[in-house]
Amino acid sequence: MTAPDPTGRDLLQADALYDLGRYEQAAEAAARHLAAHPDDATALVLLARCRHRLGDEAQALDLVERALRAEPDSIGGWLMRTHVLLTTERYEQAEESARRAVALAPHHWATHYTLGTVLDRSVRPERKRAAYECARTAVSLAPEESDAHFLVGLTAQRLGNHEVAERAYETALRLDPESSEAHNNLSLLHLRRRWWRPGSWTKAAEGFVQSAALDLNDRQARHNLETMAWGTVAGSRWVALAGFVAASMASVHLRSGAEGGAALTGVLLAAAVMIGGWGGWFLWLTRRVPPRLRRPLLLVSRGCKPVIAMAVAVGLMALHSALSLVLWRVSAFGSLAFPLFWGAIITYWVSRARLQRRAPRN
Repeated sequence: MTAPDPTGRDLLQADALYDLGRYEQAAEAAARHLAAHPDDATALVLLARCRHRLGDEAQALDLVERALRAEPDSIGGWLMRTHVLLTTERYEQAEESARRAVALAPHHWATHYTLGTVLDRSVRPERKRAAYECARTAVSLAPEESDAHFLVGLTAQRLGNHEVAERAYETALRLDPESSEAHNNLSLLHLRRRWWRPGSWTKAAEGFVQSAALDLNDRQARHNLETMAWGTVAGSRWVALAGFVAASMASVHLRSGAEGGAALTGVLLAAAVMIGGWGGWFLWLTRRVPPRLRRPLLLVSRGCKPVIAMAVAVGLMALHSALSLVLWRVSAFGSLAFPLFWGAIITYWVSRARLQRRAPRN
């Protein structure tokens, strides 16, 4: 068994390992240091951070409480206690810890950032405003901290101030281009403006792809991409419906006994509606979705059952419309029109509900 190191080398090693994301090894090094210095508040907080990262919230809280008994004015201890309590959804205690940290270090940006993060979880509107003010204070104290700008964007977005939120996210990304959360939230703002700002849909998709690429565990960005893919496929149902109606009218015209030029005209008009509709839709889609985004959206769609279901329903309706101009004499084929039409409508609502249930919880 390795003897405890009284020089503090183990604590330095633990700190370095934590920064590298090697939390188990960092915890072991911090524990070795604590064997020689059991009341070292800094080491206790570091070990608590390791246990928190490893998902052991109970032990993390116990360690941080020990650190605060050893050093009641430990800023790191109060901040860590807040994060652990916030993770376990003990919001009132988390707020008390955060306010204690602010009282001890009112000129430290991290204390205001942490309090703002706690207040942002509240459902009360006045707390949302207070969270925004805490975030602004954090930015004023540390204008080069990306996290502080991100919190300004998040709290401003919750308050409906989307212009401020957009500027804050853009600043956060300037300071930290690899912030997946900032990419994701800025994309949500672009998505809101897709109807009146040309190119916003494309910017949103690019942001979600970037967010997912930066953080492979970011389920929110992936869900947003799934939602965009589903919305694109669901939007094509109107094109399919237009062709469906045109083909149905042409089939009825043919079955009523139309011949010669009248019959040909009806078929050509229905074909023109279908070809023009789908051609226009594909042209619009290629302009909206640049080549760099097609593969990510396709990969996401292949793994999302609501998107696949909607695509199948639209595809079957479009296929029936095309073939009905040729097989209009086959009564069994014509009888498929009614179930396919209602099947597309039902699939729309069912797949939409399933997609919403797939959304990750915040």
